[in-house]
Amino acid sequence: MAVISFALAGDYVPLCDLLKLTGLADSGGAGKALVASGVVKVDGQVELRKTFKVRAGQAVEVEGVRIEVQGGGS
Repeated sequence: MAVISFALAGDYVPLCDLLKLTGLADSGGAGKALVASGVVKVDGQVELRKTFKVRAGQAVEVEGVRIEVQGGGS
């Protein structure tokens, strides 16, 4: 499984935006579609809320890629 480290610029990032920012979705709309399809997991649980607030310390998995979210400060 490929692993991507993502440093937060603030307290959280919406899930659909995280997918776009890491290159797993071409746009925010594509990120929302991925989440809606049920293939995105946050901390091992399927997450269907498109704007779920992903915070430092959480891990997102989609299509064989794991995104590890790190605190980056504000």
